[in-house]
Amino acid sequence: MPERQSSRKDAIRNREAVLAAADALFTRRESPEDVTMADVAAAAGVGKGTLFRAFGDRAGLLRALYEARLEPIRQAVETGPPPLGPATPPRDRVPALLDAVLCFKLDNRRLALALEESGSSSPYRAEHYERWHGLLQAVLEQIPSVADSGFTAHALLAVTRADLVEHLAGEERISREEMRTQFANFVTGVLASGSP
Repeated sequence: MPERQSSRKDAIRNREAVLAAADALFTRRESPEDVTMADVAAAAGVGKGTLFRAFGDRAGLLRALYEARLEPIRQAVETGPPPLGPATPPRDRVPALLDAVLCFKLDNRRLALALEESGSSSPYRAEHYERWHGLLQAVLEQIPSVADSGFTAHALLAVTRADLVEHLAGEERISREEMRTQFANFVTGVLASGSP
């Protein structure tokens, strides 16, 4: 029994070391493609086998790191106070939720871009996308002026795609505050008109 607990503690410690190493590498490197599994294993001080057993592949590692970074927002959305928490009136919560997604993507540009570009499956089938879409759709359904909450949720989330955020922040050089203001105005217009 003690041996099993020890190996479990080692696995937890290794996972934390890998996530910390991956986090540091994705923060420092210019392009997400510059970060390899070998780089992460070396930085974490674990073998590549340990890395693959824990996360499966590069996409699995990206998802785990993304979810770890997203955890504080998820908790605020599920149980927190306004403006993100469930007690917030729908017309106030929708802009707050979308602002949180946009800010998260701005703060985690390289990781979000790497995650959305990884793998061959659609980014719209990713667990994090389905979660945000489902939440937004449910909140939008509580706003009488919004006719098609499912489509509207997709359209609003499209503005927060990592490739668009990267283009606007990088190539277009739109500042964080300007982007947030423009997006908030767009969301307000959508909620007022009932459609994107």
